[in-house]
Amino acid sequence: MDNNSSSTMALSASDLPTIYSLIANSLSPDHNLRKPAESALSQSESRPGFCSCLMEVITAKDLVSQSDIRLMASVYFKNGINRYWRNRRDSSGISNEEKIHLRQKLLSHMREENYQIAVQLAVLISKIARIDYPKDWPEVFTVLAQQLQSADTLTSHRIFMVLFRTLKELSTKRLTSDQKNYAEISSQFFEYIWHLWQTDNEVRPVKEVCPVLLNAIQSLLPYYSSFQGKHDKFHNFTKRACTKLMKVLVTLQSKHPYSFGDKCVLPPVMDFCLNRITIPEPELGSFEEFLIQCMVMVKAILECKEYKPTLTGRVINESANSLEQMKKNISGAVLEVLSSLLPSDRVILLCNVLIRRYFVLTATDLDDWYQNPESFHHEQDMIQWTEKLRPCAEALYIVLFENHSQLLGPVVVSILQEAMNGCSASETSITPGMLLKDAAYGAAGHVYYELSNYLNFKDWFNGALSLELTADHPNMRIIRRKVALILGQWVSEIKDDTKRPVYCALIRLLQDKDLAVRLAACRSLNFLIEDSNFSERDFTDLLPTCWGLCFNLVEEVQEFDSKVQVLNLICVLIAHVNGINPFANRLVEFFQKIWEESTGESLLQIQLLIALKNFVVALGYQSPMCYNMLLPILQRGIDINSPDELNLLEDSVLLWEATLCNAPSMVPQLLGLFPYLVDIMERSFDHLQDAVNIIEGYIILGGTEFLSMHASTVAKLLDAVVGNVNDRGLISTLPVIEILIQCFPMEAPPLIGSTLQKLIIICLSGGDECDPSKAAVKSHSAAILARILVTNTNYLAHLTSDPSLFLALQQASISIEDNVLLCLVDIWIEKVDSVTSIQRKAFGLALAIILSLRVPQVLDKLDQILSVCTSVILGDDLNDEESSGDNMNGSAALLEGTVPSKDFRKRQIKASDPIKQLSLENSVRENLQTCASIHGETSFNAAISKMHPVAYAQLEKALKTQ
Repeated sequence: MDNNSSSTMALSASDLPTIYSLIANSLSPDHNLRKPAESALSQSESRPGFCSCLMEVITAKDLVSQSDIRLMASVYFKNGINRYWRNRRDSSGISNEEKIHLRQKLLSHMREENYQIAVQLAVLISKIARIDYPKDWPEVFTVLAQQLQSADTLTSHRIFMVLFRTLKELSTKRLTSDQKNYAEISSQFFEYIWHLWQTDNEVRPVKEVCPVLLNAIQSLLPYYSSFQGKHDKFHNFTKRACTKLMKVLVTLQSKHPYSFGDKCVLPPVMDFCLNRITIPEPELGSFEEFLIQCMVMVKAILECKEYKPTLTGRVINESANSLEQMKKNISGAVLEVLSSLLPSDRVILLCNVLIRRYFVLTATDLDDWYQNPESFHHEQDMIQWTEKLRPCAEALYIVLFENHSQLLGPVVVSILQEAMNGCSASETSITPGMLLKDAAYGAAGHVYYELSNYLNFKDWFNGALSLELTADHPNMRIIRRKVALILGQWVSEIKDDTKRPVYCALIRLLQDKDLAVRLAACRSLNFLIEDSNFSERDFTDLLPTCWGLCFNLVEEVQEFDSKVQVLNLICVLIAHVNGINPFANRLVEFFQKIWEESTGESLLQIQLLIALKNFVVALGYQSPMCYNMLLPILQRGIDINSPDELNLLEDSVLLWEATLCNAPSMVPQLLGLFPYLVDIMERSFDHLQDAVNIIEGYIILGGTEFLSMHASTVAKLLDAVVGNVNDRGLISTLPVIEILIQCFPMEAPPLIGSTLQKLIIICLSGGDECDPSKAAVKSHSAAILARILVTNTNYLAHLTSDPSLFLALQQASISIEDNVLLCLVDIWIEKVDSVTSIQRKAFGLALAIILSLRVPQVLDKLDQILSVCTSVILGDDLNDEESSGDNMNGSAALLEGTVPSKDFRKRQIKASDPIKQLSLENSVRENLQTCASIHGETSFNAAISKMHPVAYAQLEKALKTQ
């Protein structure tokens, strides 16, 4: 049997052991086992029954303990849903029968004990609901609601997780019908969930359980040191038990803060934690996991918003025992308790202990730094603060300082001064004084926003920080790294004549021999260049050196996070600093190399796409120089069948838009990308605004060549959008329809006849009186139809008399008595004051043409038509509009050098608009004569005589016939 047919054979229950073995092997550290398993799973994922096999692995009761295998199965399941739940051109997808089975199985497996797997399953359900609800899965919310009625605590939590993710997913759908469905679902669940929320303000078991947990910790803790080195089994049990019990207390405080605030719970727990942190206990010094949890608890209590004073008053006649009042009473009591637990001297002690004991680098830290500076930098810079003792102490210190800034500001400055006096800038030995200075510098850096009231940055930089950079001794890397970080943290205080020295300092630090120092300088330089007060003038001559250092650094670093960090700086440099052209060729080589090395690293690729967008914008009309590198990357990013499309599509679409906006001319490769937009839009309207901008770019840049090649595709896209998006989406889309007709007045209208019929229906529908969005859509639609009447009169006459239009109007429950053109006359008259100047003129020209219609109703509307035409002629402010941004004054070469190519061409198109060239006065004058000859002088004069004398005088003035 060939590979093709075997790959499409359905999997069944007999294949379960094979799928289980493949998943298990895919987790193996052995390369020889893992790679074949991953390959086999990849080949199986498109086969019918694959997702059902994975579901059996996930829900199998005998595999509950094998959470790693079940979790991996859930990940493969999620990927399969993303790729095959919708039918694709290259795959039959998942059959309807299998989908029904999977949906039922998912809803029957709500009580998943493993949290990570439960999250994956909740995401799965939300993804399926986005596609299938309500058409193919109408019962999903009913089943969940029924299960919620009799669910235990775990099941309730899992159901709420599913509801949260599903509702969040559905909320992003934009079609009117989807938004209506979402509103109905929300209204069903809101009252029930709100009732549950209101009842969860005080939980009696918390008051009973927490003291017991604290007693258990206090009883077990002494055994931690006594068992150490003697009874490893008991020692490990004590360690795990104490840490776990503290974690339970932390969780209880976060879930039930009001009950935890009781006088028998919070004071003893807080006092215990503060004592463990501040009182030296050598036997607990190595028990970092427990100290971390103590710090987490203190931090959580200090920043708990439920314990903060509220500024709201009481409602008149409100019961003193109301829910809100009870919460206020608890908050007030907790504030009193915290004040008694944390008097000024204890706050100062805690601050000193955190800085002097926990911020200081240990011998292990220094050894880790020496062995691998790059890893050390990222562990300090990016690690979760709850995982290591020093980052946790820093997080607690920041919250403590925020709560007591006036008290602690002078304290921190005093510690800083003491540390600088105790270790001069010429000191090169790693002494306790140097380590204290490093800790004090770190403390000052973390609270720059408050400490700037007590410490002048300019004086600090000139008197100390800049001097620290003069010593090149390897040991001084400790201080140099901290100085590099401070320069980024204090960016808001770097002003005027200090900027240049700081920029020079960071460039020097980028040349340091230590990678941790260079990466710290890289991050800080990023912050300074991004700052709104960045001085490009002070940085320009440093730019060549900076580019070279960036290229060198990205070559030298090995870790993924390091490459992302350097790429961030390059991206910021491109976006904020002019003069990129001399380095363009080197950047092209750099981007090509990084992209080739980034396979499988979506985060790095996303950052690269952002940098490429900035690069294209910076190059402007010279951007084609990078097309050989850029366009293959772009093509991969916008291909929805690409393995990485879920991660890369959004930034790729933005890059596509920027490429078109800055292209000086259309090239075949760029022209060939357009069909990808259909695939993107057929899947969803998530990128509607960007897609509209891309279509506009192709129209303006590609011209006749684009329209001849992709006319049917454009028509298909616009027809899919109009009528299927809400008013906000239409407001984004209508300008591109208008510019299409402006560029191709004869060719475009017949191509998009179906879309134009929808615009007529929009114009003739009501409901816009109290809805600004609907009114804007109606006005713009009417302006487009007016433009067509002016520039392609015969086509609009044909369109408005087409039998299919009358059928569409009937289906939309719109009845009309006059012909459609006369109905549009009423809209043009009504909306003339709701549009732009150029659209007003289009209305006037369209109404002038209506005067030549051979229908008697024209005379009935003659007064209104002439009034509108008069107001447009006398109030013509096209020149004012041009001066606001569309004028072509000045050298075209100058404009093309400073304005993106698309914008430049768009201005040219607007300047040569036929509507601008036509004379409304002449059109009204000629069509009035035609009107008189059609209807006869007697009838015509009778209609004219109905005009108010003032209006008639204005008409004469407008036509200059006096």
